[in-house]
Order: sequence, then C-alpha cells, then structure tokens
Amino acid sequence: MLDRVLPILMLVGSNVFMTFAWYGHLKHKSAPLLITILASWGIAFFEYSLQVPANRMGSAVYSVVQLKTIQEVITLVIFAGFSAWFLGQPLKWNHYAAFALIVGASFLMFYQPGAKPGG
Repeated sequence: MLDRVLPILMLVGSNVFMTFAWYGHLKHKSAPLLITILASWGIAFFEYSLQVPANRMGSAVYSVVQLKTIQEVITLVIFAGFSAWFLGQPLKWNHYAAFALIVGASFLMFYQPGAKPGG
C-alpha cells in the first residue's frame, strides 16, 4: 500500500513547491525579475527533489501516463487552493466545471474495461 501512496504524497509536496515557484512571485510584482527567477529556481530545487523520486518510485506501480494524470489532478487541486488562499483570486463556477471535466477524463486513464475488481 505504501508503494502506491508514497509517490502520491511526494507529488503533492512537489506540486506545492512548484505552485509557489511558478505563481508565488505574482504577489510580489515589484521584486526585480532576476531575483524572482533565482528565488523560483531555488524553490524548484525542492520540487524536483520530490518529483523525480516520486516518479521513479511510482513507475513501479503506475504507468507513466497514470503518473502524469495523477500529477495533473494534484496540480489542479493545489492551484485552486493557492489561487484563492495566497493570491486572493478565487475560482469561479466555470473553472470548477472545467476542472471537473479534466478529473472525469482522468478517470479514463485508470479505467480497465473487463478487469475484475481487486484483480
């Protein structure tokens, strides 16, 4: 069970760092761009320190397509919270509807027609 859950937890942590690296600077637009880039690279180091091992471990139990799909759904959830909490830009109904469609599409990555439950 840990071999399935640990990569997902690491991807969650990785995405928190990634979201701050990519979007956190938007709250501090007056900071010099070079400083912003260097700070983002520093944050990205921690993202990669979780993302790379998560994908390596996760590839033992998930396909690469499934790993990417998991990562994208995690990204959407974390970004939605980050947007509202950190940036003060809550998502609207249409954003949530679009995210729901993406999550629904993600289900198809894991759906195995004809597979027996638990098998």
